[in-house]
Amino acid sequence: MPKKLDFKNLRFCLDNYTPDFLYIRLVGSKGGDIKVNEDLIDKKLDFRKNKSGLYMLVDSKEVFYFPLKNYDKGFSLGYERVQPTDDGIGRMIALSQGIDPYDENLPEPQKSILRTVLDDHLMEISFEGRINLKFHSWWEKPYWKNWTIDKPGNIAESICKSQEEQGLNS
Repeated sequence: MPKKLDFKNLRFCLDNYTPDFLYIRLVGSKGGDIKVNEDLIDKKLDFRKNKSGLYMLVDSKEVFYFPLKNYDKGFSLGYERVQPTDDGIGRMIALSQGIDPYDENLPEPQKSILRTVLDDHLMEISFEGRINLKFHSWWEKPYWKNWTIDKPGNIAESICKSQEEQGLNS
């Protein structure tokens, strides 16, 4: 997703989807220490961003502060997909980047994870089910696309709209 839309996408996610978990830890070589490991069921996740940085809030209480001094990459959205198996347990599907999020050959996501690295900390916000995406722009045509968060709703409508924006329905 384009970095310039990070906080717009974060606001859109929190206003339109229900987060169920917040996880913040130091990035590996910095120690990997867990700073926030918060179940968000029956809680409200929010944020405040100003010139001094980004404040993550749970039930209006600050749980973590990012000064945004080291902010090189933007947010990404990953899906947790489980392929059914004969034993009934299922197996996690790992996909490389550049996969169409609406590929009908893939199982529906059970979880969506919005993640980024800010100030040497990994932040992941989990949401139950699918967070819809829509095509934003070409990063490197014809293989790499930039996506942005779309409103919840009809998957078929999102697929059709995304294909039109990419010029695939012409």
